[in-house]
Amino acid sequence: MAVRQIRYLEDPILRKKSREITDINDRIKTLLDDMVETMYKSEGVGLAAPQVGILRKAVVIDVGEGLLKLVNPEILEVEGENIDFEGCLSIPGSSGKVIRPERVKVKYLDIDGNEKIIEGTGLLARALCHEIDHLDGILFIDKMIEEE
Repeated sequence: MAVRQIRYLEDPILRKKSREITDINDRIKTLLDDMVETMYKSEGVGLAAPQVGILRKAVVIDVGEGLLKLVNPEILEVEGENIDFEGCLSIPGSSGKVIRPERVKVKYLDIDGNEKIIEGTGLLARALCHEIDHLDGILFIDKMIEEE
């Protein structure tokens, strides 16, 4: 495992759409492991592949409920509304209020290629939405309703 360089706001890769992963091979597994190490070293709760310069649909999240590695995550359902502060490893020193769903249901592949569904509420729902937005080139500042 290795810590990868996080891309920052000025980097155009953060505004591009990621490609679907069709084969979960050793390269993808290494990418996910590196993303985990990078996320922990940076003291984040989530990281998407574009944030380390890779335009692939891969996300890692750990909000204190256990590590998640999601390949090709897709939001199936949203419910409710939650307004809270967010920040981003790609935009250090910036945070603001963002409206997110209170509950989300997400379909994804695990590292063995098995289709899974996860339901998250609160911080997990927020992290899932935030990281999946990264895969479409959307940053939290695009949805921010109030700066801190």
